[in-house]
Amino acid sequence: MTRRVVVTGMGGVTALGNDWPAIRANLLAGRTGIRRMAEWERFEGVNTRLGAPVDGFSVEGRWPRKKTRTMGPVARLAVFAAEQALTDAGLLGDPVLTSGRAGVAFGSSFGSPDSVLGFYELKMNGASRNLNATTYIQMMGHTTAVNIGLFFGLTGRVIPTSSACTSGSQGIGYAAEAIRAGKADIMVAGGAEELDITDAAVFDTLFATSTRNDRPGTTPQPYDRDRDGLVIGEGAAALILEEYDHAKARGASIHAELVGFGSNSDGNHVTQPQAATMAVALRLALADADLPPEAVGMVNGHGTATEWGDIAETQATAAVLGSAMPIHSLKSYFGHSLGACGAIEAWLGIEMMREGWFCPTANLTNIDERCAELDYIKGSVLRKSVDHFMSNNFAFGGINTSLIFKAV
Repeated sequence: MTRRVVVTGMGGVTALGNDWPAIRANLLAGRTGIRRMAEWERFEGVNTRLGAPVDGFSVEGRWPRKKTRTMGPVARLAVFAAEQALTDAGLLGDPVLTSGRAGVAFGSSFGSPDSVLGFYELKMNGASRNLNATTYIQMMGHTTAVNIGLFFGLTGRVIPTSSACTSGSQGIGYAAEAIRAGKADIMVAGGAEELDITDAAVFDTLFATSTRNDRPGTTPQPYDRDRDGLVIGEGAAALILEEYDHAKARGASIHAELVGFGSNSDGNHVTQPQAATMAVALRLALADADLPPEAVGMVNGHGTATEWGDIAETQATAAVLGSAMPIHSLKSYFGHSLGACGAIEAWLGIEMMREGWFCPTANLTNIDERCAELDYIKGSVLRKSVDHFMSNNFAFGGINTSLIFKAV
């Protein structure tokens, strides 16, 4: 008998707010979190000055200093999201977390970039005043998963996912697989990313960033013919995934059921997406869910506002789900949060599915004729009740993921 996986807790933080009511209000009002980053003016070698920061976020005074010494900013975002989700699930402080049957599957593109500076100083100068016993813990690629496990005393398996833009969605998918396989009853799953100039510089070298530095309210424009690139954001989100009978036995509230997960690789090019293999990932998720394409009522697209990414993604979506499928991109509101985006988009997609509405893609006016024919949500909110929605993400290295959630 297949073990069902349900979502019993959710939480996170984005440039639009650190809880669903705040984020909902901004989405409904069409407000975005994109702004000009005055602190980036000194970086003459980078063209973009746009970002989507989580302004005012701090955990100072929230947790004991002893608990935060191993955390850089990305880990603090991750632990905050996990704390929100565990609270929502009614599991914060529950002995089950230390039973060996609760684990974590969480990711980010990288650790905290500033922690690398101590090692750089050592290599260049022969000594460093910025190295200490926790520097590497803050830098390492699995810092989010490790810090969540340490903070909450999780003694089950740890599955780190550091796969760029699919880190969060792979964390959710692999967590579900662990529960289905009987290796865990509860998993804290998701992703996080902190905003740093180095992230913007990566895409700047590819001429993929938006440079409308004096018009932050007009960009990014996923799927629009007039797009000029992506905007980097930050944030974190966590889902508490739980085996269905375990959740029912403790009287947990169930927000949704995770019924499908697909993941594969293009096997072709590190930065050029391939529509054909993207489509395979979507079909894998449908097969995993044992659903026909017409059962999906809504798609949360990756929608980065990069030319070939938008085109390839929409071609794959239309090929699998048909030209009438509604689609939107949440990155138009809070930027591309890299390792966090899959988790944030899954969280917000579940919230909107529960309430029977989906926000339009911000700034989408003229659909790029090279994008496949789909029902692009633009201009106004789509009021629609759906039984299933799909959330897709695609990363450097040709990594593709697709998640399908079912309404409860």
